[in-house]
Amino acid sequence: MSILINVAELQTCLVSATPPVLLDVRWALGDPNGREHYLAGHIPSAVFVDLDTELAGHGQPEDGRHPLPSEEDFAATVRRWGINSGDTVVVYDDAGAAAAARAWWLLGYAGFKDVYLLDGGLAAWRAADLPLAAGEEQAEPGDAVVHFGAKATIDADQAAAWSGILLDARAGERFRGEVEPVDPRAGHIPGAVSAPTRENLAADATFLPAIELRARFAGLGVEPGSEVAVYCGSGVTAAHQIAALEIAGFRAALYPGSFSAWSNQPERPVATGPSERGASGGSGSNGDRVEQ
Repeated sequence: MSILINVAELQTCLVSATPPVLLDVRWALGDPNGREHYLAGHIPSAVFVDLDTELAGHGQPEDGRHPLPSEEDFAATVRRWGINSGDTVVVYDDAGAAAAARAWWLLGYAGFKDVYLLDGGLAAWRAADLPLAAGEEQAEPGDAVVHFGAKATIDADQAAAWSGILLDARAGERFRGEVEPVDPRAGHIPGAVSAPTRENLAADATFLPAIELRARFAGLGVEPGSEVAVYCGSGVTAAHQIAALEIAGFRAALYPGSFSAWSNQPERPVATGPSERGASGGSGSNGDRVEQ
């Protein structure tokens, strides 16, 4: 079953006897005004989700910029959004699902089965000339139960020893170490393969068809039966990569701490430069320069 829902399908669901819970995850790196954007206009009935406070916990720098929230805190958050056990949930943003995918992944990790990404997000809704609502939506508290662990994760030690395909979902220039706007060291985890999330999307910010995504990931070394793990800067856009992999028919584990955690641990080596696309993991792919 697809993890995507399009605008026409969402319209039908919203007027059904059992409409989905709709979540607006308006967030982008460097833009702290997600709530203001939501208040100015959102899909009717959508509840605002704050990525920094509701989809992430708080820890030390070595835990990363967006560590996972605690199970207890996330359970309270989910109920506050109005989610009940057995509900269908649809999440969207205005950034090609880069932020919405974090909510999609975290809800899946918490055991929710019917969670979908609105393909094309708010832009697709607007393009269909559909109405927007302003102000805050108030949800009736839900009774959903949360159990973490339904999706696979790895930690830093497992990332260091990963023998499968380790995909880096950040922009190529950050992978190569040419720029690093937020984290203390530039580069990537040795052995990782560069796989920028923007290449998962078509020009209209919808996901590429499954057949094209399969071809894309095949070019990165992902084959049926491959063990795949994904990281990014702080575990947000890596969830987008995992969504694209699922559309293509693959499963992958998330390294939640991602490079923000890795680069804050001085004992962890960092590689710079390009790596061989489609390399089969392992330490020091061709082209990497590894530094402590």
